[in-house]
Amino acid sequence: MALLSRDDLRQLAQGESPCVSLYLPTHRAGAQTQQDPIRFKNLLREAEERLSAEAGDGADGELLGPARRLLDDHPFWQHQSDGLAMFLSPGVRRLYRLPLAFEELVVVGERFHLAPLLPLLGGDGLFYVLALSQNRVRLLAATRHRVREIDLRDIPESLADALGYDWEQRSLQFHSAAPRGVAGPTSGGRAPIYHGHGTGVDDEKEEVAKFLHLVDNGVRKLLHEPAEPVVVAAVDWVASLYRDLTKLKNLVPEPVEGNPDAEPAEELHRRAVEKVEPLFEADRARAAERFGAAAGTGRTGERVEEVVLAAADGRVDVLWVDPAFHRWGRFDRAARKIEVHSERGDGDEDLLDRAALETLLHGGTVYAVAAEEVPGGEGLAALYRF
Repeated sequence: MALLSRDDLRQLAQGESPCVSLYLPTHRAGAQTQQDPIRFKNLLREAEERLSAEAGDGADGELLGPARRLLDDHPFWQHQSDGLAMFLSPGVRRLYRLPLAFEELVVVGERFHLAPLLPLLGGDGLFYVLALSQNRVRLLAATRHRVREIDLRDIPESLADALGYDWEQRSLQFHSAAPRGVAGPTSGGRAPIYHGHGTGVDDEKEEVAKFLHLVDNGVRKLLHEPAEPVVVAAVDWVASLYRDLTKLKNLVPEPVEGNPDAEPAEELHRRAVEKVEPLFEADRARAAERFGAAAGTGRTGERVEEVVLAAADGRVDVLWVDPAFHRWGRFDRAARKIEVHSERGDGDEDLLDRAALETLLHGGTVYAVAAEEVPGGEGLAALYRF
């Protein structure tokens, strides 16, 4: 599964016109997976029509080629997440399988339409679950309602995978024979007995620490030093060891306790949500309090023209936006001029999408929420840094 980072946003923001954005809800398994390529084909037909209207006949040939080639790729459609997002322009070809069920949507314009991604990139959208044991490593990407396992790529999937032959030889010297209830660093509540060469509990912890270092380095590389929370699922001593050595900046202090090996992803997700939800709620509440305290001081904004300019200048610290709320128009950065139109016209972009993108690229926080959760009750509100 391809991951989405703010670096991806920066690259997508530089797409050369024409830019085609395709969004499709997809199915993970079952007979419904057969419908997905058919619906994707319909999206491509709509994209062809819009490209012809905006860029002339034949403009879609090379641009939509990578998308058309997916139509007959049966294995591809059998390995989906909840939503598919594809971005195509003369210099960009990006495909993401993400844990978010999108509405079917095609947008052709001078830049990519990124608003549907906000629930994954906002202040309380995406988080990760890292399930750790000596026998199995899993990394899950999740939202409140969805979870999807991520391909580990170069991350070792077990201690034996990480340490290879050396660990296998050590394992041959070890077995558990003590009665249950005797504590030790191995799972099952049984103390280890080692034979030969002086190996013991301390040796095992040292080997596990090496293994966890490799996992930590791999996770940070794969997730691009994530700003999103990461919840560890592990037995107590492994969770404690990982907490002491990790360089992740957003590790959730409280782990999902217990051996995660036999737990399905859905159960790990349910228990992890309990750990991150209080953090998300506290962050949202603090942001709302800050907005209220700053009201009337010039450090808040609710007019789209003002907010877009402030976001482009890097002044927006927190942005609340309703993804269903649209304001079409044009933004001329050089002239610092914004036009807002009552209906979408040729060359228009969603200005709320622009405000959110600029906020994220300048290190701000975006909350994609329903209109009633936006301060002021409209579809857009901003708290400025200065």
